[in-house]
Amino acid sequence: MLRRLLPWPHHAPQTLTLTLTLTRSKSQSPSPPRDSYDPPFSPISPKSPPAKPTNSLPKTLSPNQIKPSAPFHSDLPFDFRYSYSESDPSVRPIGFREPPRFSPFGPGRLDRKWDGVVAPAPEPAPVVGSADRRSSVLGEPLTEEEIEELIERYRHSDCSRQINLGKDGVTHNMLDDIHNHWKRAEAVRIKCLGVPTLDMDNVCFHLEDKTGGKIIYRRINILLLYRGRYYDPKQRPVVPLMLWKPLAPIYPRLVPNVAEGLSFEETKELRNSGLNSPPLMKLRQTI
Repeated sequence: MLRRLLPWPHHAPQTLTLTLTLTRSKSQSPSPPRDSYDPPFSPISPKSPPAKPTNSLPKTLSPNQIKPSAPFHSDLPFDFRYSYSESDPSVRPIGFREPPRFSPFGPGRLDRKWDGVVAPAPEPAPVVGSADRRSSVLGEPLTEEEIEELIERYRHSDCSRQINLGKDGVTHNMLDDIHNHWKRAEAVRIKCLGVPTLDMDNVCFHLEDKTGGKIIYRRINILLLYRGRYYDPKQRPVVPLMLWKPLAPIYPRLVPNVAEGLSFEETKELRNSGLNSPPLMKLRQTI
């Protein structure tokens, strides 16, 4: 038993020597330079708290900041309405779906008062003066060669100067889009879709009357609106934009429930007899 324990003192110095050697090697190893870039072993810097964004706008806006200093003034001689071609000025509504005091142009942004349907002009402008101004901008009539050149340039479907006219017809904000295209192009291509295509004469009339341009090409639902020889983008009319689409007013029924000169029971009886009568002709789709 004593012989088995004797080798232990012989191994102890070796263990001590190995421990001292490892300690000495660690203490004598050169430290890495501070300027060396070693991402995997670089010390983790403490995260600094994110800087709070500085908001230059005040928390509460004063009334002077909400309303502009001066409302927009436009010299256009017609009344402003949402749609010019799909509304009848002679028919007045019998009710409103929103209070008429809420102007779609924004509070205090227009010098015209909104009555729920239109923003009437402050005073009627002379028709002769506006016609002379339009003729002076259009200039001399275009020759056939000039018209063919403009048609070949703007009539194709890949034309970048195009405006789509939808179910609302000629809208107020569309006038501003047309003048924006006229800054860099002599004509603008208008593609009509939906219900307004049933009365293209009405669409053409309002486009020429409200913009001052001239239709030089019309084929099915494609129109080319020419700006004029002496059109100056710097002297374009001011068109205040509508900030939202106003709700449509309530108009009287086109077909009244009671016919004129008849009572409700008589009208109902005639209507039922007409619905139950045999048809004179039937339309069938043929394949």
